[in-house]
Amino acid sequence: MKTGNNIGMSGAGCTIVIGLTILGWFIYAGMARFKDSDRSVVVKGLSEREVEADHVIWPLVYRYADDNLPSLYSEMEKAGKIMHDFLVTNGIDETEITVSPASVIDIQAERYGYNKEDPLRYKATLVVTVATGKVDIVRELMTKQDDLLRKGIVIVSKDYEFPTVFSFDSLNDIKPEMVAEATKNARATAEKFAEDSDSRIGKIRSASQGQFTISDRDQNTPHIKVVRVVTTIVYSLKD
Repeated sequence: MKTGNNIGMSGAGCTIVIGLTILGWFIYAGMARFKDSDRSVVVKGLSEREVEADHVIWPLVYRYADDNLPSLYSEMEKAGKIMHDFLVTNGIDETEITVSPASVIDIQAERYGYNKEDPLRYKATLVVTVATGKVDIVRELMTKQDDLLRKGIVIVSKDYEFPTVFSFDSLNDIKPEMVAEATKNARATAEKFAEDSDSRIGKIRSASQGQFTISDRDQNTPHIKVVRVVTTIVYSLKD
């Protein structure tokens, strides 16, 4: 019976040793996996391109002063027709033109800024607005305003109250390509980082797309826009 006990104890000891060995292997493997999962690199990828504006809002502002109110309204009506005909004749559709009612100010009724030496009591502002996708036509018409001047219509230029606005409305058409380009650039940065650190990149752990921004390329060419997006990607690193 004593021999049997020794054999039983020996078998139990072997089982414990094997169990501890297996446990140690699992612990080692787990630590290795934890070590790998703890290594990562955060990179950003940029995509940027220049595009032409595909929509424009162009206000044509005409100001006139007169001491006679009926004469003032007659002049504004005449000016509105001349401006309207100028646009339609040069390729702008009727549906793309809005003629706002003339805004009239009685100078004598103004509490501030009234100059008794000013003989012209009434001052009016007429705004004819073009909203169209025909950006090239509008840009050409901007250089042909002398045609209006010859007919006695002086358009106020660079009026900060009524700015010309060029916009790019086809962003959805280029979004997929730009996101793909930004992601590609981010991966190239991650691969360079991994190479320099004697590692290799693994799977994407997380990714976020930045907001698309659209801005003028410069002050002199507002019809040329710069579209920009930055993506942020976290890659795992492996030895």
